[in-house]
Amino acid sequence: MKQSSARPNARKAKLVGKVTHYYDKIGVAIVRVLIPFKKGDSIRIEGGQTLFSQKVVSMEKDHKKITLTKNGDEVGVKVKERVREGYKVYKV
Repeated sequence: MKQSSARPNARKAKLVGKVTHYYDKIGVAIVRVLIPFKKGDSIRIEGGQTLFSQKVVSMEKDHKKITLTKNGDEVGVKVKERVREGYKVYKV
């Protein structure tokens, strides 16, 4: 777990979704999308003691690879750290 008291780009970050589930064996977070984002975007995930940023390198919806999300979608996003239900996903 990483923790940081300073949140980089806090003013520029937009809440794009929330984690609804996490599959630990494959490192995939299920994200309910509030604002569309796409493969290649930089995201920040935070909640509890966790705060990390990464690029979106792989996304799936209904077991099919996608490159763009829509409002209301539930998508699987490959993440580099463990996350939990309720964590927030920001586009930075």
